[in-house]
Amino acid sequence: MSGVLFKRFSLMILASGLLFCSQAFALTLNEAKQQGRVGETLSGYLAPVKQDAESVALAAKINDARKQQYQQVAQDNNVSTDDVARLAGQKLVARAASGEYVRGINGKWLQK
Repeated sequence: MSGVLFKRFSLMILASGLLFCSQAFALTLNEAKQQGRVGETLSGYLAPVKQDAESVALAAKINDARKQQYQQVAQDNNVSTDDVARLAGQKLVARAASGEYVRGINGKWLQK
């Protein structure tokens, strides 16, 4: 193997290892909910209960994906994105598992 090719191969292995490590330690939505770090809201979007960087980032990532889904459903059904989000929020709050946090209509967090 030539020196340049070997270096590229080594960098690819290192990059793959770093990617694997970050995925192995990444917080999942279910873990975050079970740990009380994020909770469902009636708006249809996730909110961080705890304001640490990982919880805030996870909520933002999930909410971006939800917004795209809500927009698609709204477009397909000729309704507003806000209406779709609110309906989803009601269902997500109702389906939250025991011990998970949900934000009530008063804006306060409640543990189910």
